[in-house]
Amino acid sequence: MGAPTRKATSLFPILLVNFIGTLGYSIVLPFLVAVVTRFGGNAVVYGIVGATYSAFQLIGAPLLGQWSDIYGRRKVLLLSQLGTFVSWLVFLLAFFLPARPLFRWGLSDGVLVVTIPLLVLFLARAMDGLTGGNVSVANAYLADLTKESEREKNFGKMAVAANLGFILGPVLAGLLGATTLGEIVPVLAALAISLAASLVIGLYLPESKPCVLQHSPESTNVRKVFGQEHRDCVKTSGPSKLREVLRIKNIPFLLLLYFLLFIGFNLFYAAFPVHALTHLHWTITGLGVFFSFLGLTTVCVQGPLLSRLADRFSAATLAVVGGVILGTAFLFLTSDRLPSLYLGAALFSLGNGLQWPSFMTLLSNAAGARHQGAVQGLGGSVGSLASIVGLLLGGVLYTTLGGSTFTISAMLIFVASLLSLKLVRP
Repeated sequence: MGAPTRKATSLFPILLVNFIGTLGYSIVLPFLVAVVTRFGGNAVVYGIVGATYSAFQLIGAPLLGQWSDIYGRRKVLLLSQLGTFVSWLVFLLAFFLPARPLFRWGLSDGVLVVTIPLLVLFLARAMDGLTGGNVSVANAYLADLTKESEREKNFGKMAVAANLGFILGPVLAGLLGATTLGEIVPVLAALAISLAASLVIGLYLPESKPCVLQHSPESTNVRKVFGQEHRDCVKTSGPSKLREVLRIKNIPFLLLLYFLLFIGFNLFYAAFPVHALTHLHWTITGLGVFFSFLGLTTVCVQGPLLSRLADRFSAATLAVVGGVILGTAFLFLTSDRLPSLYLGAALFSLGNGLQWPSFMTLLSNAAGARHQGAVQGLGGSVGSLASIVGLLLGGVLYTTLGGSTFTISAMLIFVASLLSLKLVRP
């Protein structure tokens, strides 16, 4: 009964929502350091600002995921996107407030000044994080529309849409930030992009769930008799409880892998920009070119290559092979030689492009139809927790280990790949 719904519904709107959401986030990312510094912060505060989003997403993502199981994916996606829109309004407000100092602390690297705009900036990131379950709900939406045999390909398409947003966002940020208004223009662009995503969801995104758990199965009315309402679902007592979700086969194990993978990634993302600018003496342009190369090659892998391999190999097999390649890539990134670094970037794209969509397929298949939103939301929370740990730990480790920090990322990915062998069926 669910198959016709999957065939009749296009994936384009949800892919567009994912692309727009990523574009809106990445367009401001290059300027966030400058904005924090202008408002009185420093590098430590910048790390805390990044962790603030993840910390509040840790709270909001599982709740939004559970709501999407009850009230429908579309409504929750719209709520999440409107929350992002409001958070960018608050972010924009910070530019027009007086930079009046509220507190001062003397630190080893200078004086930290806490200003009103800085507090508003924290509030904006907290609001965005609290309603930032759109990725988890979008993954659940995609699973609703896709047969198990096709999920790996479609999660690859979702990753391609996100990577295209990450490629285009920094480019637009550089063009828009060159105007006389500076960082305000990229924030206005993010605001407009968020509004566009809300309109796409409200006008073009159909509900993915064939039924919504809002009415009692015993209730009957004339609209139901004539087929004008959603058909009834199995009655539940309320949102999916954490214990109930964790009893699902393989879910705790997959969430452990989720945590290890996210820590490995975030150690890299926290340490590599510092490593490139201070140790390798790259320019901002050189760093931007490197990350654009990562994004472009990942799109190539997650598009045509993954589609072909998914027909021949299981998701578990591709997750293990991709993990081994990804771990090897991190070892190449410890080098100071440019050819080795770009070879590492190519392996990074190949490994990540095979592993992540395959892993999301395993998580989605294990969740089943009933708990799809709850599991994706819980996965988002686990990822947020790992992001907090990785972002804060990455800077600390780099100050003591330097480029060897990427070896730790490699070890975490290798461990996750080794554990994933449990999921490979002969």
